[in-house]
Amino acid sequence: MPRRGRSERATLADVARLAGVSPTTASKVLNGRGDVGPKTRELVLGVMAEIGYRPTTARHERTRDRALVTLLDFVESRYAGTVLQGILVAATSARAELLLRLPPGEPISTNRTAARAWMEEQKASGVAGVIALAVAVPDAVLHAAEDLEVPTVTIDPIDTTESRVVSIGATNWAGGRSAAEHVIRLGHRRIAWIGGPLGSAPSVERFHGYQAALDSAGLTPDRALIRHEAFSVEAGLRHGRDILSLDERPTAVVAGNDEIAVGVLAAAKELHIAVPGELSVTGFDDTPQTEWTTPRLTSVRQPLVGMGRMAVETVLGMADGVQPASRHLQLATTLSVRDSTGPAPRPDSPGPSS
Repeated sequence: MPRRGRSERATLADVARLAGVSPTTASKVLNGRGDVGPKTRELVLGVMAEIGYRPTTARHERTRDRALVTLLDFVESRYAGTVLQGILVAATSARAELLLRLPPGEPISTNRTAARAWMEEQKASGVAGVIALAVAVPDAVLHAAEDLEVPTVTIDPIDTTESRVVSIGATNWAGGRSAAEHVIRLGHRRIAWIGGPLGSAPSVERFHGYQAALDSAGLTPDRALIRHEAFSVEAGLRHGRDILSLDERPTAVVAGNDEIAVGVLAAAKELHIAVPGELSVTGFDDTPQTEWTTPRLTSVRQPLVGMGRMAVETVLGMADGVQPASRHLQLATTLSVRDSTGPAPRPDSPGPSS
């Protein structure tokens, strides 16, 4: 293979093409990752040497000095903790330092000059990329990241319409539909929805999946059984108490996340409503707490650890000049059926016990 001249600087894409591997694999070799076979590693390194490839800013020599910033505004939820676990494992594997930050507030979030100064500070400290977890990344921060060529990846972004940012999420619509279809197959016809805020794209997508399942089954959702508020136990408890106290209460509740579902289970216990005998409940996320509830919670599984790992791999690949195949990456959801769902009660079954 001919060595390129100085005016024809070799790129990582050239290395991947000549070695017959994917750009992601070439990036892993560059970053010293351990999940590449020895023969492949030797081949890629040989191509790098043959064509005179050199990382643009000597990244290979300072891999241990790289850092990633993760922006998040909540840490107490099992969802955030599980995603962070994936981010931490992947960052450790890539020998990158992980820094946690709150989303920039005023004036940084709205002032482009202030946002650029904030991003310059991150970059000067060795930050190779930014991962935003379930937050709305302000436009000013996006512009600053673009101007300074700092890769930015969002996980479960609040707003999925922002095309400038690479996003990683799950198939929320399909997950919401699978949960609703599950209770429909069990014979339930009066099915409530308690979800997160309408301003959250993942919550809206899950709700639309729930609606699609009911539509396909010829069921018309009762507006009295549809609630949108927050992804919290408190919201699930409050709305659960309300809808379970109706004269015509639902026989199933599809919740927008596991914490809401936990609140619904608590409301059912308060009102002496048996789960799953009189009420079936599903969650979303399949966090570890689903195994701790009584009864154990049926939930739509998001690959939360995998989403965290993919975010790290994607943002480090972008830092090395490897662009993802799509700007909106989605991982598949699956339904984990446990003890909180069962056949719909017969119309002549008794009401809540006293």
